[in-house]
Parts: sequence; C-alpha cells; structure tokens
Amino acid sequence: MVGSLLRTGEELLQIYNRHVNTVYKVCFLYMKNSYDAEDMVQQTFIRLMKDRTVFQNAEHEKAWLIRTAVNLCKDHFKSWWSRTTVGLEEASDVAAVDSMRTDETLEKVMSLPPKYKTVIYMYYYEGYSTAEIAGILGMKESTVRGNLRRGRHQLKMEIGGEEI
Repeated sequence: MVGSLLRTGEELLQIYNRHVNTVYKVCFLYMKNSYDAEDMVQQTFIRLMKDRTVFQNAEHEKAWLIRTAVNLCKDHFKSWWSRTTVGLEEASDVAAVDSMRTDETLEKVMSLPPKYKTVIYMYYYEGYSTAEIAGILGMKESTVRGNLRRGRHQLKMEIGGEEI
C-alpha cells in the first residue's frame, strides 16, 4: 500500500477484525466501563482511518493500535469534560468484565495505577517483551522493567503475599 493512499474499507475491516478485542481490553483497563471503552475503541479506529501509516506486519498494526488507544484514553482523562463530570457507573461494569473472562488477578491488575496496569497487561496478557513495550509506549526499557517490578509488588501485596 502506498503511504499517500487511504485504506480501503476491506483493509480497515480486516485490521478491525484482527485487533478489536485487544484494543477493547486496553481501553477497558483505562476507562473501567464498557461504554467509555467502546467510545475509545471507536476513536482508535477512526484515527486509523485518517492515518497514513504503512504497517510492516500485523504486529506493527497491533502495536500502533495499542499505542493510539492508550494515548486516546489518557487524553480523555486530561480533558475538561472528564475532570468536571461524574460517570453514572462508579464501579466496574460486571458484564464487560465477565465478557473479557477476567479472573481475580486481572481485576487486581485493573485497579493498579495506569503506569503499572498498562505494562503488566501488555507483558502478561498480550505477551510483549519489555523492549517491545518500551517501543510501543515510548518509554525507556528500564522504566518498563521498573514499572513491572513495582506493579508486581503492589499485586503481591493486594493478593496477600502470594506469588504471582
């Protein structure tokens, strides 16, 4: 695909089908309810429609989508609107959590601060290496390893000292 051409509907549909579940899970980790997560997924794929990035492979697509979703979620919480309103759902959306087939550990991961939950999710649930996470999130690899270590420690304390 030439970098100056927009993607066709068929290409977008294929990318969407390959990665929508991953993008939703990442958005849900930040938004903590299915409605806002779905909005962020939609915004992520709208951004893809407008973007002219040429992907080398499916992993590059996935990394771009995760990075974009994370940035959109973070931007959402920086906006005036999100700082001045209170959502109708203060608790996690149980149906969405069940649909993700979460276990107790993932629920604990979701309660961590964003800098820890993102790297832990990407490392353990998506299978990225620390170097890949650093590249996707635009961090130093040592920062990713430190956040993993501190996040694991917090999880261990939450679970009650059990090994993760």
